[in-house]
Amino acid sequence: MSGAKIRLFVDHPLGPGQPAPLLAAQAHYLFHVMRLAVGDQVLAFNGRDGEWLTEVGQASKRDPLLRCLSRTREAKPPPDLWLVFAPLKKSRTDYVVEKAVELGVARLQPVQTRYTNADRLRQDKLVAHAIEAAEQCGATVVPQIGDLISLSRLIASWPAERRVLWCDEALAGTPSALPPLVDAGPWAILIGPEGGFAPEERARIAAMPGIQALSLGPRILRADTAAVAAITLWQSAYGDWR
Repeated sequence: MSGAKIRLFVDHPLGPGQPAPLLAAQAHYLFHVMRLAVGDQVLAFNGRDGEWLTEVGQASKRDPLLRCLSRTREAKPPPDLWLVFAPLKKSRTDYVVEKAVELGVARLQPVQTRYTNADRLRQDKLVAHAIEAAEQCGATVVPQIGDLISLSRLIASWPAERRVLWCDEALAGTPSALPPLVDAGPWAILIGPEGGFAPEERARIAAMPGIQALSLGPRILRADTAAVAAITLWQSAYGDWR
């Protein structure tokens, strides 16, 4: 039984005896914050080779690294589910990313709409939040983070085989349910901005192939709450919670 309590994402191949170099920030965390030393154990994953039990091989500032001992789990990707969402203000976008990773999505796709409130989006920051969430929740694969694109461009290039669960605030209070499961296949969840979609945007969304509009209950949810609720519903019906 491993005594390792720390998990790290490392962007490096993992295998028997394989050394895994550490970034400066990771080395600082392990050796100065957590006070680990040579021989102490860490769980590492890279999204491809599973989760590995490693030990600190070198704790020097110049060349810090872990050394792989044994694989503890195979890599298990989340279901083929995208979360398409309009960025929110301040820390609420970070919350959406964190919870989506915990609940299980394959890709997070930020989209610019007419009423999107956030005017800037740092993709590197979203990636860092996704990695941190994966480290903490035990995931072995970190979801992809797409570049911010406009809703019109997204719809124009949408893959026809990927069905869309549109969480439509206009349906609040209207009974609705997910269709019976035949073949889960690739899906996406579409969450609007805090101000909702503009009328012309709603018309374009409604005309998308494979669209499935859904009410999230009797009350209108905040966008970040809606994302969590929708992923939970999809996972319980189609995903890896079943």
